[in-house]
Amino acid sequence: MTQKMTQNNIAEKLARISLEIGAIKFSPDQPFTWASGYKMPIYNDNRLLLGNAGHRTLITQGFQDLLKKCTTKVDVIAGTATAGIPHATTLADHLQLPLIYVRSASKTHGMGNRIEGPLKENQQVLVIEDLVSTGGSAANAVTAIREAGGIVNHCFSIFSYGLTEATDKFEGISCEIHSILDFSELLKIALSTQNLCSNNIETLRSWQKAPFKWAENNGF
Repeated sequence: MTQKMTQNNIAEKLARISLEIGAIKFSPDQPFTWASGYKMPIYNDNRLLLGNAGHRTLITQGFQDLLKKCTTKVDVIAGTATAGIPHATTLADHLQLPLIYVRSASKTHGMGNRIEGPLKENQQVLVIEDLVSTGGSAANAVTAIREAGGIVNHCFSIFSYGLTEATDKFEGISCEIHSILDFSELLKIALSTQNLCSNNIETLRSWQKAPFKWAENNGF
Protein backbone atom coordinates (compact mmCIF):
# COMPACT_ATOMS: atom_id res chain seq x y z
CA MET A 1 0.00 0.00 0.00
CA THR A 2 1.67 3.21 -1.15
CA GLN A 3 -0.30 5.66 0.99
CA LYS A 4 -1.84 5.39 4.39
CA MET A 5 -5.49 4.38 4.41
CA THR A 6 -7.97 6.31 6.55
CA GLN A 7 -10.57 4.59 8.69
CA ASN A 8 -13.26 5.40 6.09
CA ASN A 9 -11.14 3.84 3.33
CA ILE A 10 -10.56 0.74 5.45
CA ALA A 11 -14.26 0.40 6.32
CA GLU A 12 -15.26 0.73 2.67
CA LYS A 13 -12.66 -1.76 1.48
CA LEU A 14 -13.63 -4.20 4.23
CA ALA A 15 -17.31 -3.90 3.28
CA ARG A 16 -16.58 -4.55 -0.39
CA ILE A 17 -14.39 -7.57 0.41
CA SER A 18 -16.93 -8.99 2.87
CA LEU A 19 -19.73 -8.72 0.31
CA GLU A 20 -17.57 -10.15 -2.46
CA ILE A 21 -16.46 -13.27 -0.56
CA GLY A 22 -19.79 -13.82 1.20
CA ALA A 23 -18.63 -12.93 4.70
CA ILE A 24 -21.71 -10.70 4.83
CA LYS A 25 -24.90 -11.87 3.15
CA PHE A 26 -28.39 -10.40 2.84
CA SER A 27 -31.60 -12.37 2.41
CA PRO A 28 -34.69 -10.34 3.40
CA ASP A 29 -37.04 -12.76 1.59
CA GLN A 30 -35.56 -16.00 2.97
CA PRO A 31 -34.04 -15.02 6.32
CA PHE A 32 -31.15 -16.76 8.04
CA THR A 33 -31.63 -18.45 11.39
CA TRP A 34 -29.14 -17.11 13.92
CA ALA A 35 -27.74 -19.16 16.80
CA SER A 36 -30.34 -17.50 19.03
CA GLY A 37 -33.07 -19.14 16.92
CA TYR A 38 -34.33 -15.82 15.58
CA LYS A 39 -34.76 -15.36 11.83
CA MET A 40 -32.76 -12.39 10.53
CA PRO A 41 -32.31 -10.85 7.04
CA ILE A 42 -28.51 -10.56 7.33
CA TYR A 43 -25.71 -12.93 8.26
CA ASN A 44 -22.05 -12.25 9.01
CA ASP A 45 -19.26 -14.86 9.01
CA ASN A 46 -15.95 -13.07 9.52
CA ARG A 47 -14.11 -16.41 9.59
CA LEU A 48 -14.08 -16.23 5.78
CA LEU A 49 -11.71 -13.25 6.10
CA LEU A 50 -9.09 -15.50 7.71
CA GLY A 51 -8.26 -17.18 4.40
CA ASN A 52 -6.35 -14.23 2.96
CA ALA A 53 -3.29 -12.55 4.51
CA GLY A 54 -4.25 -9.22 2.92
CA HIS A 55 -7.67 -9.34 4.56
CA ARG A 56 -6.13 -10.04 7.96
CA THR A 57 -3.70 -7.15 7.47
CA LEU A 58 -6.54 -4.81 6.52
CA ILE A 59 -8.39 -5.70 9.73
CA THR A 60 -5.26 -5.05 11.78
CA GLN A 61 -4.86 -1.66 10.09
CA GLY A 62 -8.46 -0.89 11.02
CA PHE A 63 -7.85 -1.79 14.65
CA GLN A 64 -4.65 0.27 14.74
CA ASP A 65 -6.53 3.27 13.36
CA LEU A 66 -9.25 2.88 16.00
CA LEU A 67 -6.58 2.67 18.67
CA LYS A 68 -5.05 5.96 17.55
CA LYS A 69 -8.45 7.64 17.74
CA CYS A 70 -9.03 6.32 21.26
CA THR A 71 -5.56 7.52 22.33
CA THR A 72 -5.52 4.98 25.12
CA LYS A 73 -2.60 3.09 26.65
CA VAL A 74 -2.66 -0.66 26.03
CA ASP A 75 -0.53 -3.24 27.84
CA VAL A 76 -2.24 -6.43 26.66
CA ILE A 77 -4.40 -7.52 23.70
CA ALA A 78 -7.23 -9.94 24.53
CA GLY A 79 -9.14 -12.05 22.00
CA THR A 80 -12.57 -13.48 22.64
CA ALA A 81 -12.82 -17.22 22.06
CA THR A 82 -12.86 -18.31 19.43
CA ALA A 83 -13.40 -15.88 16.57
CA GLY A 84 -11.59 -12.93 18.15
CA ILE A 85 -8.39 -14.86 18.82
CA PRO A 86 -6.75 -14.81 15.36
CA HIS A 87 -7.32 -11.07 14.88
CA ALA A 88 -6.13 -10.31 18.41
CA THR A 89 -3.01 -12.36 17.64
CA THR A 90 -2.24 -10.44 14.45
CA LEU A 91 -2.76 -7.11 16.21
CA ALA A 92 -0.62 -8.13 19.20
CA ASP A 93 2.15 -9.19 16.80
CA HIS A 94 2.03 -5.84 15.00
CA LEU A 95 2.08 -3.89 18.27
CA GLN A 96 4.59 -6.26 19.91
CA LEU A 97 2.31 -6.69 22.92
CA PRO A 98 1.37 -9.67 25.12
CA LEU A 99 -1.67 -11.69 24.08
CA ILE A 100 -4.36 -13.35 26.15
CA TYR A 101 -7.72 -14.86 25.28
CA VAL A 102 -10.97 -15.23 27.15
CA ARG A 103 -13.00 -18.43 27.14
CA SER A 104 -16.79 -18.29 27.12
CA ALA A 105 -16.66 -20.26 30.38
CA SER A 106 -13.98 -21.50 32.75
CA LYS A 107 -12.34 -24.84 31.98
CA THR A 108 -13.68 -27.81 33.90
CA HIS A 109 -10.23 -29.36 34.24
CA GLY A 110 -6.63 -28.35 34.95
CA MET A 111 -6.38 -24.89 36.49
CA GLY A 112 -9.98 -24.07 35.61
CA ASN A 113 -8.89 -20.95 33.76
CA ARG A 114 -11.24 -18.68 31.92
CA ILE A 115 -8.46 -16.33 30.86
CA GLU A 116 -5.51 -17.95 29.11
CA GLY A 117 -2.15 -16.21 28.97
CA PRO A 118 -0.29 -13.78 31.23
CA LEU A 119 -2.36 -11.02 32.83
CA LYS A 120 -1.11 -8.86 35.68
CA GLU A 121 -3.24 -6.74 37.95
CA ASN A 122 -3.98 -3.20 36.70
CA GLN A 123 -2.75 -3.86 33.16
CA GLN A 124 -4.66 -1.97 30.49
CA VAL A 125 -6.36 -4.53 28.22
CA LEU A 126 -7.90 -4.04 24.79
CA VAL A 127 -10.56 -6.63 23.93
CA ILE A 128 -10.86 -7.81 20.32
CA GLU A 129 -14.13 -9.36 19.12
CA ASP A 130 -14.92 -10.31 15.54
CA LEU A 131 -18.64 -9.42 15.53
CA VAL A 132 -20.98 -7.55 17.86
CA SER A 133 -24.68 -8.30 17.67
CA THR A 134 -26.29 -7.96 21.11
CA GLY A 135 -22.84 -7.59 22.69
CA GLY A 136 -23.31 -10.32 25.28
CA SER A 137 -20.16 -12.37 24.67
CA ALA A 138 -17.90 -9.32 24.37
CA ALA A 139 -19.36 -7.72 27.51
CA ASN A 140 -18.87 -10.98 29.40
CA ALA A 141 -15.22 -11.07 28.30
CA VAL A 142 -14.71 -7.50 29.54
CA THR A 143 -16.22 -8.42 32.90
CA ALA A 144 -14.08 -11.55 33.21
CA ILE A 145 -10.88 -9.58 32.59
CA ARG A 146 -11.87 -6.96 35.13
CA GLU A 147 -12.61 -9.65 37.70
CA ALA A 148 -9.10 -11.00 37.08
CA GLY A 149 -7.59 -7.58 37.85
CA GLY A 150 -7.25 -6.13 34.36
CA ILE A 151 -8.49 -2.69 33.32
CA VAL A 152 -10.71 -2.60 30.23
CA ASN A 153 -12.12 0.62 28.79
CA HIS A 154 -12.40 -0.31 25.12
CA CYS A 155 -13.57 -3.23 22.99
CA PHE A 156 -12.94 -3.36 19.22
CA SER A 157 -14.80 -5.45 16.66
CA ILE A 158 -14.52 -6.02 12.92
CA PHE A 159 -18.23 -5.45 12.33
CA SER A 160 -21.18 -4.34 14.41
CA TYR A 161 -24.88 -4.53 13.61
CA GLY A 162 -25.34 -1.35 15.64
CA LEU A 163 -28.15 -2.78 17.77
CA THR A 164 -29.36 -0.78 20.75
CA GLU A 165 -29.09 -3.95 22.86
CA ALA A 166 -25.29 -3.86 22.46
CA THR A 167 -25.07 -0.12 23.10
CA ASP A 168 -27.10 -0.46 26.30
CA LYS A 169 -25.04 -3.45 27.45
CA PHE A 170 -21.73 -1.63 27.09
CA GLU A 171 -23.05 1.54 28.66
CA GLY A 172 -24.13 -0.63 31.58
CA ILE A 173 -20.55 -1.84 32.15
CA SER A 174 -18.92 1.54 31.36
CA CYS A 175 -16.92 0.26 28.41
CA GLU A 176 -16.66 1.85 24.96
CA ILE A 177 -17.19 -0.29 21.87
CA HIS A 178 -15.81 0.58 18.45
CA SER A 179 -16.07 -1.24 15.11
CA ILE A 180 -14.06 -0.95 11.91
CA LEU A 181 -17.24 -1.39 9.87
CA ASP A 182 -20.70 -0.50 11.12
CA PHE A 183 -24.16 -1.29 9.81
CA SER A 184 -24.94 2.11 8.26
CA GLU A 185 -21.65 2.18 6.33
CA LEU A 186 -22.27 -1.38 5.13
CA LEU A 187 -25.69 -0.46 3.74
CA LYS A 188 -24.24 2.49 1.82
CA ILE A 189 -21.58 0.29 0.21
CA ALA A 190 -24.05 -2.51 -0.49
CA LEU A 191 -26.32 -0.06 -2.31
CA SER A 192 -23.46 1.43 -4.33
CA THR A 193 -22.21 -2.04 -5.36
CA GLN A 194 -25.75 -3.19 -6.20
CA ASN A 195 -25.68 -5.91 -3.55
CA LEU A 196 -28.93 -4.39 -2.30
CA CYS A 197 -31.76 -2.40 -3.83
CA SER A 198 -33.31 0.63 -2.12
CA ASN A 199 -36.37 -1.39 -0.97
CA ASN A 200 -34.13 -3.90 0.78
CA ILE A 201 -32.21 -1.07 2.43
CA GLU A 202 -35.43 0.12 4.08
CA THR A 203 -36.24 -3.45 5.15
CA LEU A 204 -32.84 -3.80 6.81
CA ARG A 205 -33.15 -0.44 8.54
CA SER A 206 -36.51 -1.46 9.96
CA TRP A 207 -34.95 -4.76 11.10
CA GLN A 208 -32.17 -2.93 12.94
CA LYS A 209 -34.70 -0.91 14.94
CA ALA A 210 -36.50 -4.03 16.21
CA PRO A 211 -34.46 -7.10 15.22
CA PHE A 212 -36.15 -9.60 17.54
CA LYS A 213 -39.65 -8.67 16.39
CA TRP A 214 -38.80 -8.35 12.70
CA ALA A 215 -39.47 -11.97 11.66
CA GLU A 216 -42.83 -12.12 13.43
CA ASN A 217 -43.87 -8.73 12.07
CA ASN A 218 -43.02 -9.91 8.55
CA GLY A 219 -44.71 -13.30 8.72
CA PHE A 220 -41.62 -15.54 9.05
